[in-house]
Amino acid sequence: MLKTKILLCLFLIVGVLSSCKKDSYDAEKQAKVDDALIVDFIAKNSIVAVKHSSGLYYQIITPGTGNEVTASNTVSVNYQGKLLDGSEFDSSTSPVSFSLSGNLIQGWKIGVPLIKKGGKIRLIIPSALAYGNTSPGAGIPKNSVLDFTIDLINVQ
Repeated sequence: MLKTKILLCLFLIVGVLSSCKKDSYDAEKQAKVDDALIVDFIAKNSIVAVKHSSGLYYQIITPGTGNEVTASNTVSVNYQGKLLDGSEFDSSTSPVSFSLSGNLIQGWKIGVPLIKKGGKIRLIIPSALAYGNTSPGAGIPKNSVLDFTIDLINVQ
C-alpha cells in the first residue's frame, strides 16, 4: 500500500512537471510579431518591399527575362541568407541547383517564381514560411525571420 502511494505521488509529480514544459506556441501571435519585425526592419534599412498575400515580403532587384518560373522547374541560384540582425547563416560560393517542388522552405517556393532567369530578388521571410517553431541547426534560432538575396542563374 505504501508502494502504491509513493508510485502515485511520483506519477503526479512527473505529470505536473511535464505539463509545465509544454511550448505555448501561438502561430497567429508569432505571425504578428514577425510582421512587426519585418516592417521595422524594412523601414530602418530603407528597403522598398512588397508584401505578398502569404506574408512574405520581397524586393525585386532585377526582374530577369525569359519564361515564367514554376514549381516544376529546376533552378540554379547563388544566394546569401541572413538573420535580421545582419548575421549570415548561409551562402553559396558557386551556383546551387534544386527543384522548386523539392524540400525547400515555403518562402523560397513562393518567392523565387516572382523573378525570371537572370533576376535577383530579396526575400524577407516570416518564420512560418521558413523553419517555424523549430531550429534547423546552429545559426538559425526557432521563430527566425530570414533575409535572403537570391540571384537566379538558370531555369530548366
